[in-house]
Amino acid sequence: MSKINRRDVLRNGAAVLAASSLPISMVELAFGADSDQNFTFAYISDSHITQIKGNEFVRNWDRGLIRAVAETNLLDPKPDFVFYGGDIAQLGKPEEIDHGLEILSALRGDVHYVMGEHDYYVDLGEYWRKQLGPDHYSFDHKGVHFVVLNSILTHEKWMHQKWQSGMDRMKQMARLDNPDGQPFMVGEAQREWLRNDLKKISKETPIVVLSHSPLQKIFKSWNFWTDDAEEVQALLKPFDKVTVLYGHVHQIQTNQIGNISFHAAMATAWPWPYPSTYTQKASYLPKLTVEMNRADPFFERDATGWQFIDVHTGRADVSYLLPDNKNRTVAYSEKAGHPVDTGSRKTDDRSPPQKHF
Repeated sequence: MSKINRRDVLRNGAAVLAASSLPISMVELAFGADSDQNFTFAYISDSHITQIKGNEFVRNWDRGLIRAVAETNLLDPKPDFVFYGGDIAQLGKPEEIDHGLEILSALRGDVHYVMGEHDYYVDLGEYWRKQLGPDHYSFDHKGVHFVVLNSILTHEKWMHQKWQSGMDRMKQMARLDNPDGQPFMVGEAQREWLRNDLKKISKETPIVVLSHSPLQKIFKSWNFWTDDAEEVQALLKPFDKVTVLYGHVHQIQTNQIGNISFHAAMATAWPWPYPSTYTQKASYLPKLTVEMNRADPFFERDATGWQFIDVHTGRADVSYLLPDNKNRTVAYSEKAGHPVDTGSRKTDDRSPPQKHF
């Protein structure tokens, strides 16, 4: 009998779940020769649960998260834990956060949370932290150091200026294109915390960083941007291999900056357009990004999909299975020194038929 490769099992599992058309990420970390140390985790992001009134919430966003949770529970092999990448709520209301957490409570196993700006700006994260704990932290798992950052802070003066209400502040940050908003940042205090956290970590230890905003500068007008990205990158530069996973942008993005590989997660809610479609402002969309066709207004799932991330010896290969678009695989090339779009990935008969544009 031929030996079954664990990675092939994961890929087949991704193909089976492709029919769901939802952006769950399955991440395998295989950082050593000892396969017993290999493990997986799942990643869900950007559900934007929206209250209409009372116990009534926008059904589409509810259903996106409910299905993502159900299908995460069906993953085989079972992930060691799940990350939620931020923006549980749309306007940060306690009712929205509670409703989202009620849905997420069905996940089997441990869940680690990242704070998004939609969870934060109505009350500066008070209710989120009350329910979930610290908004930045780290932990080790089977030889890998995980770091979670709150990357959606902004200038103290802006945050604490006189607002009519916290909701007024929230709505300034909730819009995609708002000149009255402010750029995101990790902030000096949190960078100092990160510096001290990394002091105890060997330079050979793989680092996986979870943030909500990209930890790079892509498009300031839409806040696809972290103002102190270079300072955070400098703290990560001494390590051999670093992967940054982020949400917020609701689209496929990938990039390589020095030793750091960047990969975005798609949303369970809706896709955003790519910055290059907005010609009035300069865009720094990463050249390695594989742009998909933008959403069909009559099908909100176009350009969302199931995302499979295989991190092998510290390098990420990401396969995107998209319901109404072309499947892509972005794999790290040792020769090129960065991720490369390798075109459509091979799928078996269990994958759903794909419409190619």
